[in-house]
Amino acid sequence: MYKRDKTENLKNNIRYLMRSRGETRISLCNASGLTRTTIYNILEGRVVNVQQSTIRKISDFFGVSYKEIEAIDLEGREVIESTVSLYGNMNPAAVPVIKQRQLVQDMNKRIGELVTICPLTYYFGTASNLIGVRLETDIDGMYDLGDLLIVKKGELNGEGETLVYNKETKRLFVVRENYRESDADLIVGSIIEERFNGL
Repeated sequence: MYKRDKTENLKNNIRYLMRSRGETRISLCNASGLTRTTIYNILEGRVVNVQQSTIRKISDFFGVSYKEIEAIDLEGREVIESTVSLYGNMNPAAVPVIKQRQLVQDMNKRIGELVTICPLTYYFGTASNLIGVRLETDIDGMYDLGDLLIVKKGELNGEGETLVYNKETKRLFVVRENYRESDADLIVGSIIEERFNGL
């Protein structure tokens, strides 16, 4: 009975992690190196005793402990953590908002100075060295005029999206992994939140 409970918990956690992280069975198989049959058998409840090496590959893919994925209700835990802060009543971070046309001249200023000369927005989360970039032109059909991008200044995001300014074209663009920086490019930083149409 204990094994069956652990397997049921594993199955539910994999389903939740795939749904909440935007993954599919195929993307999980391709990235973890497991066969589709293995994943399908676990998710369909056809396996009672899943090998530890299989569990470890799945948990590594999702960035959770292999013990947690078997024993804890991850969905329930994440719901609680998102509503109750572990650190008590945290204050949001003040984020200076820079207009796109001011970006190059303001990039070298410290956050403490920017906070005193720019309008502010607030970021609810744990982060530092943040700026907001108010777009004054569209970016490749991804973002529109008026959108606000919250960016971790100067950081190149290897896995997510990075905002880059090209000094020659005087335009912003977004890059993902495997980006090669050129001399004309100024890395604004990694995008950690988008607020569409100024919301």
